[in-house]
Amino acid sequence: MDYNLLKQFVAVIATVGLYSVLYKENKFYRFWEHVFMGLASGWGLVALWTEVLKSGWWDKMFGATASDGNGAAMGYWMYIILLPVGLMGYTVFSKKHNWMSRIPIGIILGLYSGQQFSAWMTYYGPLFTASMKPVLPNTSEFWKANPPVTGTVYGSEALTNLISLLTVLTVLTYFLFSFDVKSKVLKASSTTGRWLLMIGFGAIFGSTVMMRFTLLIDRMYFIWIEFVKQGLLHMK
Repeated sequence: MDYNLLKQFVAVIATVGLYSVLYKENKFYRFWEHVFMGLASGWGLVALWTEVLKSGWWDKMFGATASDGNGAAMGYWMYIILLPVGLMGYTVFSKKHNWMSRIPIGIILGLYSGQQFSAWMTYYGPLFTASMKPVLPNTSEFWKANPPVTGTVYGSEALTNLISLLTVLTVLTYFLFSFDVKSKVLKASSTTGRWLLMIGFGAIFGSTVMMRFTLLIDRMYFIWIEFVKQGLLHMK
């Protein structure tokens, strides 16, 4: 028996079962959905231990011996404090002691909030600087030279910067002046910002749809090319 062909056959049945929801909700889809969720949950538990807990907690707590040319590392037993703190999260299932589950939740939220603020500044901080670009060219050439000259703003680059600046200002106007205003300039700016937002969201939605089509094409290629072609060759 060709076990590789058998595995591919099961994968094809699972793919068809998951995509059968496009027709309507059915038990065949539900079965493969539960199979997928079960496998994902099992894989997630193993990955949680091997990729997070073991390397980030267990090995640091007990240390590591010298192997494969790597030196030994001393363990830090203070990491044992994380165990009871983590176990407190399971007290949420107890009516009497569920208040203890708020302790690890509060610790996680505090650490996560600080981390996200730092990540927000790291990601969005440069965007503030990137939005402040020159909008007036300082050379008679329109297109950027190759290689570009440092400090030179070409007409094409200035036009791009101007469009970017207008987009930022109009979108900010849309959010800051969402209430009724009498100024025609603010109304026009707010309307332009709304249209630019719709264009941006449309582009994001289009890229998401294309990504879904990429997954679909990949699965259809697996079914009709890899599986069917290999099956016909196997039969010959």
